[in-house]
Amino acid sequence: MTVDRLVCANCSGPVAEGRCPVCRANRARMQQEPGWSSISPATLIALLVALLAVVLVVEHATA
Repeated sequence: MTVDRLVCANCSGPVAEGRCPVCRANRARMQQEPGWSSISPATLIALLVALLAVVLVVEHATA
């Protein structure tokens, strides 16, 4: 999710504008380097399907 679409629950303003301390803190947190938490569920599912396919191919080849 990007900061430009978020609305602050504290001041009801766009988080991107940084009107209040809550906005500024969330904007700073979201602009940090992305980690594992930034991976979308669709990407995780795709990775699991790919891993399952590799396991099945290896299992079939060794059987």
